[in-house]
Amino acid sequence: MTRFQGRTGPIRLGMVGGGQGAFIGAVHRIAARLDGAYELVAGALSSTPEKAQASGRELGLEPDRIYDDFAAMAAAEAARDDGIEAVAIVTPNHMHAPAARAFLEAGIHVICDKPLTATLADAEALAAAAAASDMLFILTHNYTGYPMIRQAQAMVAAGELGRIRVVQVEYPQDWLAEAAGPENKQADWRTDPARSGAGGATGDIGTHAVHLAGFVTGLKIEKLAADLDAFVPGRQVDDNGHVLLRYEGGAKGMLWCSQVAVGNENALRLRVYGETGGIEWSQEEPNRLWFTPFGEPSRLLTRNGAGATAASQRLSRTPGGHPEGYLEGFANIYSEAAAAIRAHRDGRAPEPEVSFPGIADGLMGVRFVAACVRSSRADAAWTALE
Repeated sequence: MTRFQGRTGPIRLGMVGGGQGAFIGAVHRIAARLDGAYELVAGALSSTPEKAQASGRELGLEPDRIYDDFAAMAAAEAARDDGIEAVAIVTPNHMHAPAARAFLEAGIHVICDKPLTATLADAEALAAAAAASDMLFILTHNYTGYPMIRQAQAMVAAGELGRIRVVQVEYPQDWLAEAAGPENKQADWRTDPARSGAGGATGDIGTHAVHLAGFVTGLKIEKLAADLDAFVPGRQVDDNGHVLLRYEGGAKGMLWCSQVAVGNENALRLRVYGETGGIEWSQEEPNRLWFTPFGEPSRLLTRNGAGATAASQRLSRTPGGHPEGYLEGFANIYSEAAAAIRAHRDGRAPEPEVSFPGIADGLMGVRFVAACVRSSRADAAWTALE
């Protein structure tokens, strides 16, 4: 019997990182409360004690549950009868591994932002720690929570495209098209290899793109050839990447990720082509999925519209024509995690349809970044994922 068995009500949630001035912390908090499944009760919200305290007060946390560091939080919360059941880790990448290990070892489920870690060594060590723990590990590749992505996945699995031949995925942005000063906290840590890891755009958004392609198609990468660039003078990590992909079974892929593509905001786009059909989806129009059977006109499939699959309907909250997007997709990952945490409370397996990215997805993402860096340094040589 776990210490959480028999509990009812919202899942008690803690947060590491995500204090004043942070973007992704607020997104996680919105996602966690959208369906009423969680209650934020504790936090170590900044590495600066003064900021951690101020951030906790802003969020209405009890004074004795506002912590100056994650290690103290993990120990104190594990000792409380009303301690947190799960923690959201929303720090810069280099702090994911030590924070996640501390909470796993304290018997607390982990919900971690991507990429998994800043280095491959940290990712492998964290994967071993997660495997040795009875706690759940959820990685927030939030685009897998979009209903039409679940529809696309179901269509591929049902053979509606036939055997997959070609996968094209791109994720261009322009917000790092010029050098940013230290006052831009988001840019500052994401372009610092000591905090972000060796991959810049590849780690920040390339991991989203490569994971989405694999999630929809079920394909696994065999080798890749990457050409990475840091176009902004003085930048120490890549801000643009072109990657050729060879999948197991013979399918071929191409991935482009860029944070210097002027005119693009968040233009994640996936196209998959099989022997008998193709699909296309764009994150900026997430309620639409185009399907083209070979030799027939393209068909527009819409979220909760005619032809919606059970997989997509399960994650939809509103009728067709009422747009859902980024926050709802993020919330779907939290809701899937909540279903798994409740099942863990009860000592049972979650329902079969419950699905979320986990430690294996995170390890693959870090291996992808490491392989891209190795390949690019070798003049785009074909490189196997470790």
